Amino acid sequence: MEYAKRNGLALGGAALVVLSAGWLVIGLGHEWAYPVLGWVPLPVSAGLAAYACLRVSRSERIEPATRRFWRHLAVAGVLLAGGTISNAVDALGGAQPSQRVGPVTVLWYLAVMGVVIWALLRLPTWQRSRGDLVRFALDACVILVAATAFVWQFSLRGHRDDAGLAGPVLVMVAVGFVAVITFVKVALAGAGRLDRRALRILSGASALSAVTGGLTPFLSGHPYLSSSFVAVPVGALGLVLAAEQQRRGECRESRPRASSRTSVLPYVAVVAMDALLLTADGGSTAVRVSTAVLTVLVLARQVYALRENRYLLTTVDANLAQLRDYQDQLTYQATHDPLTGVGNRALFAETVDVLLAARAPFHVALLDMDDFKSVNDRLGHHTGDQLLEVVSRRLRATVGPDGLVARLGGDEFAIVLRDLHTARVEVVLDRVLEALREPPRLAGAVVRGAASIGVTTARPDDTGGELLRRADVAMYEAKAAGGDRRRWFDAALDEQAREAARLGDDLLHALDRDELFLLYQPIVELPGGGPAGVEVLLRWRHPSLGLVPPDVFVPLAERNGTIVEIGRWVLENACRQAALWQHRFGPAAPAKVSINVSARQLAEPGFVADVEQILSRTGADRGRLLLEVTETAVLEAGAPLDAVRELRERGLRVALDDFGTGQSSLSLLLTVPVDVLKVDKSFVSGAAAGQAGAVIVEHLIGFTNGLRMEAVAEGVETEAQALRLHAAGYSLAQGYLFGRPTTAAEIEAGLLSPVR
Repeated sequence: MEYAKRNGLALGGAALVVLSAGWLVIGLGHEWAYPVLGWVPLPVSAGLAAYACLRVSRSERIEPATRRFWRHLAVAGVLLAGGTISNAVDALGGAQPSQRVGPVTVLWYLAVMGVVIWALLRLPTWQRSRGDLVRFALDACVILVAATAFVWQFSLRGHRDDAGLAGPVLVMVAVGFVAVITFVKVALAGAGRLDRRALRILSGASALSAVTGGLTPFLSGHPYLSSSFVAVPVGALGLVLAAEQQRRGECRESRPRASSRTSVLPYVAVVAMDALLLTADGGSTAVRVSTAVLTVLVLARQVYALRENRYLLTTVDANLAQLRDYQDQLTYQATHDPLTGVGNRALFAETVDVLLAARAPFHVALLDMDDFKSVNDRLGHHTGDQLLEVVSRRLRATVGPDGLVARLGGDEFAIVLRDLHTARVEVVLDRVLEALREPPRLAGAVVRGAASIGVTTARPDDTGGELLRRADVAMYEAKAAGGDRRRWFDAALDEQAREAARLGDDLLHALDRDELFLLYQPIVELPGGGPAGVEVLLRWRHPSLGLVPPDVFVPLAERNGTIVEIGRWVLENACRQAALWQHRFGPAAPAKVSINVSARQLAEPGFVADVEQILSRTGADRGRLLLEVTETAVLEAGAPLDAVRELRERGLRVALDDFGTGQSSLSLLLTVPVDVLKVDKSFVSGAAAGQAGAVIVEHLIGFTNGLRMEAVAEGVETEAQALRLHAAGYSLAQGYLFGRPTTAAEIEAGLLSPVR
């Protein structure tokens, strides 16, 4: 039913157009006996249009502003119906039929135009620039002048003396004005959420109504006829069709079309006026004036457009310059480290790829700071960042134009050295090491800036990743050798790295395969060598390689993280053995059972809790345990030092192992709460034992006595060394002179008989 109603309105409007047009055409050759019948379709078609618009204005699918627009058009339709009735009275109310349009009728039609214009102006608008406003205003004026000239030339010119045409001409001009307003409104400011097709129908109907209204002068010889017979039904049909299209269409907001689609209209108007000027009889004054006005308008538009284009070009140039600059900055940010200002990994990769593609000779060095983590832990990350900035400045100053410095992340830097011989590369890297050795003062503290460097030479078939891998292998070799040095990569290092990787993989399964075991080295009293305790030592029996030295597999365990699990296993088994000895031998059991604890273990959040659980499970006497830590593990404040303090608060004793081999050793005696100092064997039996080492050994005992700590001398190999240590004041020692690492059973053989 709704479908029939919708099509019925459109068909009814079309029928009225055909009926009115037929009445007009037939009336040109035949005088109608009842001319009033020709006026009947006009108010009917206007009322039909008003009804169609009113239906749309009540639709809930349409947003309020659009409904308001159609409501205004419904009012305009009612006014149009009243105007046509008034027009019919004017035409037929005299002694003879005429085309006279009275002032009341003009007011009706002007009211219609006013409501339509008001409806258009109240539609939501789009933002437009001042240039758009000027350009569209000029275009509208050009079109209006051209249209007026054509109407004058072909319609009004021959009938300008007919005073009766004043009213119809005024109405026709008003309709044309509405058509121009519609065009300008839609093109310039938009039309809210009106349906696009509905807009086109309204615009076309307005234009066609204005054209048919222009036929009035040609009907001056037929006073019983009026151009309104076609103009009004056509306009009303347009309203009906547009209203029905709005009902069917979606409520999408129509968008402004590109100005290039409308800018051609002024030039078409000028061409048409030129053709009219050339073909018009004698070239009427109105046509000539209109042509001149159009020429001025188009020239003004062109000058304005050129001026606007020049401004736009200047703006574009400025914007392009700015874009080349937020671009240069973005490129810099994408290729440089934000903290230090040196290149980043992306710039390093790009540089290496370019050099490899060009087959240019170059070298890659990988630099890693020594003990950088300790700076962060002890002084904070802010100080660590300051150290990285200092290191970056020194690297750039030292490398200079010879190469590229890039920070790959953390405290790791890469250096690309181009077109340098090997000897020159070594000179540059030695200068780098020397520059970094000068301790910078940061946050009131002097920190160590030394680094380890690995360097490799590029090969034709290399990739950036392979170069970094080789440099990384060489760098770790330099770090393993004590740091603060450089190492060249060679094939042997590569094989060592592969072997270390294989060994590291095997170490991951060593516990599960029962390949790890414990040995015990005696700690004795001086001078007689009586038993005072044992140190627990970890050993690994590899299924194919045999015994792997601790100085080989312990660093691997530190690197791959298995040291935490292995350390827990060592602690549990050592405590279980200590508890067994205590049960079997009573007071004769070892008074000290020293167990090594790694820095990684101390840093674990639950380490102290693990120790307590192991003591509870095994029943070991915590007073007999001695946990050995290295000075590098507790050099700075942090979790390891906190763990040491908590262990001592829980009644466990702590020893500082390998004392004298690290840095800031004497200050550690004041800051680290330890019970036993283990003097490194390098001062007892090493190369320096008879020189400065002897002096250090003699004076260290004074520090320990003053601080009420015990001292254990490690690495005693001869009787002479033992006597010298006893003479210096040492009462505890261990070394091959007193016994090598051995099994628990062999330790038991030296103890007293079990308690019965």
